[in-house]
Amino acid sequence: MVSLRPFPQRSLSEKALPVWRIVSSLEAIIVLLILIALAWFSTTTQWEIPTWIYVAVAFVYFVGFIVYVVIWPKLQWKKWRYEVLQHETELMFGVIIVRRILIPMARVQHVDTKQGPILRRYGLASVTISTAATVHEIPALTHEKADELRDYISQLAREADQNE
Repeated sequence: MVSLRPFPQRSLSEKALPVWRIVSSLEAIIVLLILIALAWFSTTTQWEIPTWIYVAVAFVYFVGFIVYVVIWPKLQWKKWRYEVLQHETELMFGVIIVRRILIPMARVQHVDTKQGPILRRYGLASVTISTAATVHEIPALTHEKADELRDYISQLAREADQNE
């Protein structure tokens, strides 16, 4: 019988929740502006759209807003886990489709931290791990933890490179 690898145990900072909610709200506002523009366009071009369609769209938008801004970030935060081991970094995330990614230290080309204005406001940063194939991200860590993790992964990658 094959033993399965345990799930990663480290979680993101709880400050990720307001950050993700702000970003989701901004995206929802863009969708709202598009819907308003479409409604304005339909009235100026004399389209005959029944009132019930406007009500249905407003209802769907409202429900979608609640799910996307209030509920979804909490579900994402609960599922996001990572673990940095000597030979690989493991990421686990996703609500409906859960992804588990192993990044071998020998394949890591460079490690960065990044911080936009919203993350900076909450004292958070993201760690990006670049390989030849793609870039992986561990989002919303405290700034200190992100710097520490970047340096640690870089050190492990150098050691793995020397051992090959």
